[in-house]
Amino acid sequence: MGLIIDETLSWNQHIDHIATKLCSVCYALRNIKHTVPQSTLRTIYCTYVHSILSYGIIFWARSSNVKKLFILQKKIVRIITKTGVRESCKEAFKNMEIMTLYSQYIFSLILFTVKNKHLFTSSREIHKYITRNNTDLHLPTVNVTKFYKGPYISGSKAFNHLP
Repeated sequence: MGLIIDETLSWNQHIDHIATKLCSVCYALRNIKHTVPQSTLRTIYCTYVHSILSYGIIFWARSSNVKKLFILQKKIVRIITKTGVRESCKEAFKNMEIMTLYSQYIFSLILFTVKNKHLFTSSREIHKYITRNNTDLHLPTVNVTKFYKGPYISGSKAFNHLP
């Protein structure tokens, strides 16, 4: 399936596996950045790095260990744009039109919610009153933290924050 799931659902093994792949991409990009134009480096990013980071992101991106991947993503963007280590790479992300890991997570959550809207209940279906939030998705009451941090609840929250 491509996701490494451990017995505690901490996603640490999966994130470490992704980090290993991204480290090898850093090495490869560092070696070819002087011989290849920036457009080719961006293409490599979009085809390889983006696909690695986006696969199953709605499940593992809420892990506490995910900051390691964001740091590696910034390192890759700095290599591609030849930005210094101490410089902010916010503009580099904007110029290359690449979403950060966290933006990619929110985008994937909202996409998951829109594609699977039939799985969600709107507030309009719960009660018939016309309220300001009757088009929002209803958040069910849950007692398990793993479910609360999962894509169903997080996707509903992200969708409800859309204008």
